[in-house]
Amino acid sequence: MISDRDVEKYREDGFLVVDRVLSAEEVAELRRVTDEFVERAREVREHDAVYDLEPTHSAQDPRVRRIKTPHAQHPVYDRIMRHPRILEILKKLVSPAVRFDTSKLNLKSAGYGAAVEWHQDWAFYPHTNDDLAAVGVMMDDCEIENGPLLCIPGSHKGPVYDHHADGVFCGAIDPATPEIDFQSAVPCTGPAGSISIHHARTIHGSALNTSSKARRLLLFQYRAADAWPLVGSGQPSWDEWQALLLTGQDEPVTPRLADVPVRLPLPPASHQGSIYENQRGLKRSFFGAPKEPAELKAAAT
Repeated sequence: MISDRDVEKYREDGFLVVDRVLSAEEVAELRRVTDEFVERAREVREHDAVYDLEPTHSAQDPRVRRIKTPHAQHPVYDRIMRHPRILEILKKLVSPAVRFDTSKLNLKSAGYGAAVEWHQDWAFYPHTNDDLAAVGVMMDDCEIENGPLLCIPGSHKGPVYDHHADGVFCGAIDPATPEIDFQSAVPCTGPAGSISIHHARTIHGSALNTSSKARRLLLFQYRAADAWPLVGSGQPSWDEWQALLLTGQDEPVTPRLADVPVRLPLPPASHQGSIYENQRGLKRSFFGAPKEPAELKAAAT
């Protein structure tokens, strides 16, 4: 699926896009299942264990910005998480022995899909080593206009930046940070069925969706089997931890310790929840807020 040059590029830049990893049939099935989830959201009034909702969500106009842990919500998502083509790529980029972490599905709806401010995944879940990566499965054509993932090349080799505001974690980097060239970010675009892979320390974000096209990105987090979390919401049981191993073999009681920078996501965010909730604590927004319904109507006319 990828060449030696692709591996080198990932090592240099901290991210990579691979075109058309999934078939058209697999993409269509993902869209169908996702549409069913959005339809069922009409009965949901507030964030719950499955849904993270846009502020303008209603029963008449269901607006879902995230489906939480989709691999645990439907077997179709779980099957894609274990897709052999994805795992073969990860074996080259992360480790021959890969362990799964978690998943989310970000739905950036046409015209108002929420932005995600600049951040490093590593700030949320530091491990004993940094051989971790997130895979983004593009369920729609990802283009500049519909808010694709934006990655800053080489930033995975730099420091872990402060993701705090007013002394508590907010899950975002202050856009006034002078040493970061946000304008150097590269969009991860591609046709539906393509995937992006970005290193856990790569600075990334995504703008509002200002287009007439949806941008749904199914995200899976993976780690080298010998990378153990330093913080988290709760360590799984031993059997659950071992069941997360997807490829290769590991030394189950020997984490690999690497000299990597770490900042803990503590004290916890004032608005604890998804990254959208965490980032409400950020003082300055780089990408801006979604338009309200009246603004959308005015723009359409």
